[in-house]
Amino acid sequence: MNLPYAEPDLFTAMSTQRAMRRLKPDQVPDAYIEKIVWAATQAPNGGNKQPWRFLVVKDPAKKLALQQIYARQWDLYIEESNPGTRAGGDPEALAALTKRFAAGQYLADHLHEAPVIIIPCGFLLPVNTGIASGSSIYPAIQNLMLSARALGLGCVMTTLHRHDEDAVRDLLGIPADAHTAALIPIGWPMGRFGPVRRRPIAEVAYWDHWGEPKPPLPPRR
Repeated sequence: MNLPYAEPDLFTAMSTQRAMRRLKPDQVPDAYIEKIVWAATQAPNGGNKQPWRFLVVKDPAKKLALQQIYARQWDLYIEESNPGTRAGGDPEALAALTKRFAAGQYLADHLHEAPVIIIPCGFLLPVNTGIASGSSIYPAIQNLMLSARALGLGCVMTTLHRHDEDAVRDLLGIPADAHTAALIPIGWPMGRFGPVRRRPIAEVAYWDHWGEPKPPLPPRR
């Protein structure tokens, strides 16, 4: 399947894959959706069991019902969240949170306008317990999102719907053993891709023991 790639370089795609919550309603060709789902299925997974399914939602009525489910949970989240308190008096943090909340509100109000919503579902594997049991779905989701970025498509991984997962199951006929790992709206972005802000490696990577920084290089002789 030959498709025009907007960003062929993997590392550039990774470093510019912003969460795109504002999407145009313009249609996305099915070939693009098939390509990103194909990319998801190439992900590593436990025992090559491929314990995943990808539910592609394009039906306007079902997208509207998903938006209503999502918006209810967003409203509850907003009631419990206070940007000023979370920012701790830091003006820069407050500005960033206010911007993020505004984008989140837009998504809650306009989710149904995204041309495609993909719900990746995973199955728990008995070989592991806890977080590892259903973890195979998340490398697949990352593949899906990176390939969307490579094709110039915007998306964001959301999970608020899981607070009312039964309603999503009923709407889409999802069986009880298939766990909805995310809800991902996909479309052409209104904004532009650009550098993401992340903590430096020195703050998040330890060497040989928790909390230990990378040891200095031995002196040259």
